[in-house]
Amino acid sequence: MRLFQNSGVYRSYRPRLARLTRDCHTFDTAISAFLDDRFGAAHFLKPVLDRDATAFFANGDDEYSQRLWAKEKGVAASATLADILLAQIEEHRAEVFYNIDPMRYGDDFLARLPGCVKKTIAWRAAPSEGGRFLKHDLMVNNFPSILEEFRTNGANTAYFFPAHDPVMDDYAANENRDIDLLFVGGYSRYHRQRGEMLEAIASLGDTAQVVMHLDRSRLTRLAETPLGWVGPLQKHRRPANIRRVARGPVFGRDLLDVIGRAKIVVNGAIDMTNAERGNMRVWEAMGCGAALLSDAGRYPEHMRAGEHFEAYSSPEDAVAKARQLLEDGGRRRTMESEGHAMIAAAYSKTKQWEAFTLLAS
Repeated sequence: MRLFQNSGVYRSYRPRLARLTRDCHTFDTAISAFLDDRFGAAHFLKPVLDRDATAFFANGDDEYSQRLWAKEKGVAASATLADILLAQIEEHRAEVFYNIDPMRYGDDFLARLPGCVKKTIAWRAAPSEGGRFLKHDLMVNNFPSILEEFRTNGANTAYFFPAHDPVMDDYAANENRDIDLLFVGGYSRYHRQRGEMLEAIASLGDTAQVVMHLDRSRLTRLAETPLGWVGPLQKHRRPANIRRVARGPVFGRDLLDVIGRAKIVVNGAIDMTNAERGNMRVWEAMGCGAALLSDAGRYPEHMRAGEHFEAYSSPEDAVAKARQLLEDGGRRRTMESEGHAMIAAAYSKTKQWEAFTLLAS
């Protein structure tokens, strides 16, 4: 199988990506620098991470690396990013197009694919208002209710899953864990359930080392300057106990490093109408050998609450469970070990690739 996998990068990650690639003057070195940082690696298929010749990878929204490729191949400077991605697919003679960015490269893009592409598969596991991408041969993710919504709208769907990045094993081996409670993600007043949980966990900062790496919105950054102490910006300021433990956002290897230093990683889904769980922090926390404290719900197969992770039912319960895990080091370390062993075995890159090849056949 000749595979072409594309992806995209978060806006907040772009400054880091620019630093990683500023001394890269070829497409291959720029892609290597990105892949080595492991950002999004749970979604990248084994041949991509192995740099197998049968697999090609590109971040379709990374202007810098894509323009490097275009220049190397003599593609006109006027070419759009979509034009460049199409040229890459055609040159690679891709048989399967695995699209991790279907909101950007949707049905209109599919209509332009070269004839070498025999199957199109797209991953989408997030709100998709306005998206037009259901003409892919297959839509995949690890949330059955979202798949059902796609089916209702006429798409073919299949369950598929992120995988454990073996690079995380080095971080899981770390025994010097100086952070008691860690949260990495977004804090927003619009996500009430997660916000209440984070405020409760932050209250433990008086007796435990609590660290929250939070990605702030532009309005929140302004609200937490002197300009925001009065007036309409006030509503965007984070509570005082959150600000005391807040740090800046972390990505890539820096994210793996901070998880590898944490005893407990706290996780909370954004407000959802169903009980399905399984966001990326679940894979990252257990993959890097931390004890996972996450909200109760329906988790992917093989992930068992009380054995591989601890589940909480309310902000007060999250605080109580956090205290229990900190006080009972033996149980916490057993959970760390069991969680890591499960994720590495049940959701390995080899098993992910085997599952993908069945979907692509």
